Amino acid sequence: MRPHEARPVAKGGAGTLPPPDSINAEGEYKAVSEYRIGANDLLEINVFQVEELARTLRVNTQGQISLPLLGQIQAGGRTVSELEREIAARLAQKYMQNPQVSIFVKEFTSQRVTVEGAVRKPGIYALTGKTSLLQALAMSEGLDPLANPQGIVIFRMIGGQKMGAVFDIAAIRAGRMEDPLIYGDDIVVVDQSGPRTALRRFVESIPVFALFRPF
Repeated sequence: MRPHEARPVAKGGAGTLPPPDSINAEGEYKAVSEYRIGANDLLEINVFQVEELARTLRVNTQGQISLPLLGQIQAGGRTVSELEREIAARLAQKYMQNPQVSIFVKEFTSQRVTVEGAVRKPGIYALTGKTSLLQALAMSEGLDPLANPQGIVIFRMIGGQKMGAVFDIAAIRAGRMEDPLIYGDDIVVVDQSGPRTALRRFVESIPVFALFRPF
């Protein structure tokens, strides 16, 4: 695409982009298989009708959490449902009948995003909480001087297929385009000005920004 040939920018694009296969309908991260809690994950724990036991806790480096009445519990390596059952079983042993425990993972330090291409520091970065495209690029210390600002591509697995969507970083910064959320397992690739590549051909093939297409 020549510099003077502008493509339409999707309005409200971030709200319409589908999440990857690793996110379920409730917004929980499932990864390739059901998500297993890791060190430094932030957990929100609630016991139905027992507000005194509600806690927001970060898993320590040994994978443990500490709860009132129960003390240390191993959370690392377990799924959310496994940990819910463990806490409920311990409460039922001594303290209450049929406790209903719910756990929500507020921050996933085990989620990763890969940032490649024309950035200053390509690499794999941990996601802690909601992260936007601009924030992911900031993790990689920003765009390389040779980067094509209209050629920022997010690759994501959707419906079992690798899909890509193109974003214009200048339009995002100017507020003309929404800054999309990045999910665990996303790959962000920044096109480089210069010779035509497979990535460049993909960028030029999409008539509208923020629209996922098969890659």
